[in-house]
Amino acid sequence: MEIPKAITEKIVLDDGREIILETGKLAKQADGSVVVKCGGTMLLATVVAAKEANPGVDFLPLTVDYRDKFSAGGRIPGGFMKREGRPTDEEILTMRLVDRVLRPLFPEDFHAEIQIMIQLISYDGSILPDSLAGLAASSALSITDIPFNGPISEVRIIRQNGRYIINPSLTQMNEGFDLDIMVGASNDSIVMIEGEMSEISEKEMIDAISYAHEAIKKQIEAEERLAAKIEKSLTKREYCHETHDEELRKAITDFSYQKIYDVAKTPSDKHERSEKFDNILEEFLSRFTEEELEEKKPLAATYFHDVQKDAVRQLILNEGIRLDGRDTKTIRPIWCEVNYLPGSHGSAIFTRGETQSLTTVTLGSSLDANRVDNVISQHEEKFYLHYNFPPFSTGEVRPVRGVSRREIGHGNLAQRALKYVIPEDTPYTIRVVSDILESNGSSSMATVCAGTLALMDAGIKIKKPVSGIAMGLITDKESGKWSVLSDILGDEDHLGDMDFKVTGTADGITACQMDIKIQGLSFEIMEKALNQAKEGRLHILGKILETISTPNPQLKPNAPKLVSLEIPKDFIGAIIGPGGKNIQQLQKDTDTVITIEESNEVGKVEISGIDQEKIDEAVEKIKQIAFVPEVGAIYKAKVVSIKPFGAFVELSKGVEGLVHISELEWRRLEKVEDSVKLGDIIEVKYLGVDEKKKIKLSRKVLLPKPEKKDNTKDTKSIEDKK
Repeated sequence: MEIPKAITEKIVLDDGREIILETGKLAKQADGSVVVKCGGTMLLATVVAAKEANPGVDFLPLTVDYRDKFSAGGRIPGGFMKREGRPTDEEILTMRLVDRVLRPLFPEDFHAEIQIMIQLISYDGSILPDSLAGLAASSALSITDIPFNGPISEVRIIRQNGRYIINPSLTQMNEGFDLDIMVGASNDSIVMIEGEMSEISEKEMIDAISYAHEAIKKQIEAEERLAAKIEKSLTKREYCHETHDEELRKAITDFSYQKIYDVAKTPSDKHERSEKFDNILEEFLSRFTEEELEEKKPLAATYFHDVQKDAVRQLILNEGIRLDGRDTKTIRPIWCEVNYLPGSHGSAIFTRGETQSLTTVTLGSSLDANRVDNVISQHEEKFYLHYNFPPFSTGEVRPVRGVSRREIGHGNLAQRALKYVIPEDTPYTIRVVSDILESNGSSSMATVCAGTLALMDAGIKIKKPVSGIAMGLITDKESGKWSVLSDILGDEDHLGDMDFKVTGTADGITACQMDIKIQGLSFEIMEKALNQAKEGRLHILGKILETISTPNPQLKPNAPKLVSLEIPKDFIGAIIGPGGKNIQQLQKDTDTVITIEESNEVGKVEISGIDQEKIDEAVEKIKQIAFVPEVGAIYKAKVVSIKPFGAFVELSKGVEGLVHISELEWRRLEKVEDSVKLGDIIEVKYLGVDEKKKIKLSRKVLLPKPEKKDNTKDTKSIEDKK
């Protein structure tokens, strides 16, 4: 069988690296498949779309799946099961990055099931695959007949020493940066942004996004060249996934538009407003018989939603009035409280309107670090954040089946927002958990605010407090009107065109996440949103500081105390003991947790516990085992043996040295017992070791030196007597 010839296109990055797009060789039964290569890193992306939509589906059932193959990096999965299992958080975050940039670019009336699968099939230890996943998925879509308003691409951009780098290598990432964002875009519009920053300005962020967009345009050109070589992609498939009743649409519009407009204009809470909207629809449906309802109700609900969306948007654009009565810039009422949970190491409630987060901080030792083990990286996180979104927070009943992708994504955003302000020298592992108790928009930003409060309540000396806000956008293509909304509601997120989350300190942005539901977002709108977000962030920050202005000076009484010390590497074995016997007994005796990590020529010992006295006891016992005397230091030592030539003293457990008889006192001694006795505690000075590597000690150098007698005076007195 003849080997198929691959069809390729090439993208050249600014630094000379090449990205190769290849199709026609692998997975040819999929609707589309593309291999993306950069260096020794390779991704295989496949896409398959059902020919018809399933009955009753009125949305886009798009599934994006991304997986790292351990074989790609020459590794075997750890643990008992030696095969790849459920997706890791990192894989889920990559799935979300791709999904969020692709989803808005499918036709609104296309409802056939689409499955995009991306696999890391080779990894060279340098080129990071997540920055290539969006390019791979879009390339696979672009060579098919599936309707898609693309292509798109994604790039990672970092700023290092004032210089922008597109798709940096792992080495470059490890060298540090003050900006790291992933940007997804089409040729004419930014669609998705996600990343973290070190307190950068709004202008700096716009500049970085603009730079990234230029790189994306070059990648899109390569996708278009590749698609032009594939005959199937030149004609998109025909489909009909929606049937409409224009007479019914007009009837429900005429009946409900003004009623919806009036309800939207009257301030009310989320559930009251929802009930009023439902009543309008029920009133309209009451004119039909049960037989007619079976046919018309699904379409009527769809048309009603469209009318509701239009009425709410026009109310905002024409009158500047929002569903809860606010104008476009006003932030919902806020109340906060710290130290709400006496059993936690730090806790806070942050409530903004109908969104509420109860957040806790728990302090632990290095044993509690979050261990990340995947193909790309094996490391530990000593600061991590978990976000929980239970169904009762929105008044719903639904099954809870593990952690959702949304929870992982929102938690990651909040973690990125706060990690910048955690001091580098914090000895603790810090776990932050946000439980959303009420939700009506911006719950991830409530998590950031509650996280700041809880960290300060726990006594963590954060560099600066952080606040967050979610911005929205309403546009009208026909009139050209647009309006940016501060602190959006859940309905405004659902009915609007943008969800732009921005977090930061008083001095700059620390993280952001943006999703766009329309094409053609201008940099003018983005700049307006960022500047308006800054005003809102500073207002929210003021409310935080009214509750707690600075971190508490002390940890909570129930928080673990932690002491770190370094010991010579040679003593690690003595502390651990055979089979861990010594360290286990020491932990039991002192009610502490002790960990030892070997680093270069020293051992790093970490001791944690609740009782400071027991921690001090553990420290003292470890110092005794790992005792290394310092030249010139003074020690209290116990006389353990007396010999004719001196006294042996114990400086520390197992460490003895000789104080020679000549070093006991300044006066000449006939025997050692004239100066010290067995069991005496004396002070000695460590003088180092002699030629035979034996410890040299002196007691007399610490005693007052007797004055010499003046023999001249004595002679003169004798002469006078004569």
